[in-house]
Formats: sequence, C-alpha cells, structure tokens
Amino acid sequence: MSVGLARKAAAIGASTAVLAALAAGLVSSPAQAATAATAAAAKAKAGSKVTVARPKASTRNYEGSCPAKIKFSATVKVPVKGKTKLAYRWLHGDGSKSKVKTVTLKGKGTKTVTVRQSITFKDDVKKGWEAVQVLGPKKVTSKKGYFSVSCEKEERLKEVRTHLDRTVSARAWVNPSRYVGSCDGDRIGVAGVIKTDRPTWVRYRWVLNGDVVDYGKVKVRDARKVGFSFAPRHSQRGWAQLQVLRPDATSSNRAYYKVWCKDKPPVHVPGSHAKVSASSSVSTTAACSLSASGTIRSTGAARVKWSWTLNGATVSSGVAEFGRHGGSERVSFSKGKLTGRHAHGGNVTLSVTGPNNSDSSTSGYAPCGPDAPAPSASPTSVPSPPVASPPARDLPSK
Repeated sequence: MSVGLARKAAAIGASTAVLAALAAGLVSSPAQAATAATAAAAKAKAGSKVTVARPKASTRNYEGSCPAKIKFSATVKVPVKGKTKLAYRWLHGDGSKSKVKTVTLKGKGTKTVTVRQSITFKDDVKKGWEAVQVLGPKKVTSKKGYFSVSCEKEERLKEVRTHLDRTVSARAWVNPSRYVGSCDGDRIGVAGVIKTDRPTWVRYRWVLNGDVVDYGKVKVRDARKVGFSFAPRHSQRGWAQLQVLRPDATSSNRAYYKVWCKDKPPVHVPGSHAKVSASSSVSTTAACSLSASGTIRSTGAARVKWSWTLNGATVSSGVAEFGRHGGSERVSFSKGKLTGRHAHGGNVTLSVTGPNNSDSSTSGYAPCGPDAPAPSASPTSVPSPPVASPPARDLPSK
C-alpha cells in the first residue's frame, strides 16, 4: 500500500482495524474501509453486552393447596475479562424488589450465570410476574416472566384427600387355627381388622375357601375389628380372607386353619344311672314335603347326642344337655319337596345316644305326589249288568 493511500485513510478517521484491512488488501477504497470498521465495532460491542433471559416459573399455572412454594430461575450472560462482579436483584409484580445480590466471576470470555429464587404464596395470584434487573457491570432488565396461583378451597381439598389420598389395609386370623374336637355344633371364629389413615366408610366381605360367606359395611376410624364364625361338619383344611371392596379394593392375608373332627365321649356323671329314650312322628303333604318331630327324654344328668336319618342318610344332628333331674327336649326337621327314591315312601329315624344306653324311634311314610300309584280295577273284575228278559206273553191257542 502506498504512503499516500494510508494518509487518506487516516484523514477520514479510519481505525486500526481498517488500516489492517487495507494493508491486507481486503478493501480497495476508503468507503469500503469505513463499512468494515463499523461492522467490526458492532461485533466488538455485541461481545461485551450483558443479556438476561426471561424468568421461568417451576409451575407456571399452579392449582392446588396453599401455601404454595414456586421457584423461579433466569440466565444471565456476562462478558468477563479478568475479575468481574455481577450485581442483580429480582423485581416482583406487586412493585417490590429483592435485596441486591452479587456474584464474582473470573476468567475471560462470556460467562453464563443462572440466578434463582423461591416465593411462597398463601393466596391466589391471577396474573403475577417476575423479572431480573442487572445493576452491574451494566444495567439491564429482563422481560417479565408471567405465572398464576390458584388455591383450592378447603372443602375441595377434604374431598380430594378423602377419595384419593386415603389408605386402607386389612389383616385376618382364625381362632383357633388348629381345632380337634366334636364337629356337631362347635364353631370356629374368624376375625380381622381394617385400618384407615382417616375416618371413612368401608364395605367388605369374607371369603371362606373361595366362597363369599358374609358381607358388611362399617365406619372405620383408625381401626375396626370385624369377624364371623362357622361350624365345621367334617375334618378339613382351609383358609379365610377379608376383602375390602370400597373405597379402595384390597385384601388381607389368607388365614389358614385345620379341623380334625373327633367325637367327644358321652359325659358320665358319677353315680348317675340316667337312661335316654326317643319317640318320633312324621307326616307328608300333597306337595310331597315332609315334616318330622320327636322327643328326647333322659331320666337324669346326661349329654345326649341325637340325629335324624331319612332312608338311612343323616339329615340333621345335635347335642342335648340334661341336668341332674333329667327332662325332655323336642327336636324336629323338615324337608321340601321329596324327590328321587324318597318320593316313593320310606322311613325317618330319630336316634339318641346317652352315657348309659342308646335308643331310636322309626316312623314310616307313604309315597306322595305323582309317584304314588292310583288304585285301578281290572276290567275282568267289573260285573256285567243283568239283561232284563222280555215279559212273557200268552200265545193264542189254535
């Protein structure tokens, strides 16, 4: 480049960057040199500019229980050369301002700093906003970051907690879990407890060996005990479970049990010579139903086992207890419409067993219903009606 051209560039106020561009041959005229100088200056200015992003809320439109804690954050970009101190504060939508906070930055180039704050709101905020104002190294203010807070009413919160947040649990057990004894009336107890974390109505049911045997509905405050009982008729193993149907479906553990039916020996009272006896009667109806009644008697203190059998099959049983002076007790059973072989007639027996003797009473019954044969007469047994002879007439004499 000639000395004269350099002097012209200096005369129009060209910068060192322009002179360097001219020297490199990138521009060919003073006008082009001025344009390049302006672009370089703008780029240098942009590199030293402090910028602040619009703040963001952790929940922009909050709905729920109050007080509510909302977090805000924003990023600040600061040009750093050596040691630079960033000073800033938060501007609130109600017109107030936070205290000034400072951050010391070191190094070279543009540094990005995330500033944060948390605010607790006790009431609704329809249209709030937060902004960040940088005070140094240069003063600049961000755009407003908008948010809202909607506090739910207490009644609604109670309803939500009642239907969504409550917890229900159940536990069950059998007492006794192992039973050895008579299976002619003794009962096995099944119990359970329902627990809730707040008062609520609970609907439940009991399941015994897979079959639903009982239902219930109770108001539970913390814990409530429920249960039922059953009388085993034979030796068995099984389980019981408490199932909660509402408000939340859940089930207890399976409570296992074992039953060994073992007849109790007749009770013998020392010095007692009680004798037992039985009497019975039976009747049927036109609809082919059967009713039987009987009386058990004892002459003294005794524990008497009794049973009804229909054509050899046991249909009912129990135990009668008599004091020192004995007495009597009536027992009965009935059966709906008789079917099959029972409809053709048969026997009903009441059997009793005491400490010193046994007795039974049997009553028969006739066929009933359409199975009973209707009496009929053979055609040969019906006599023919007599045939009347015509009256005799006198014949004329010849």
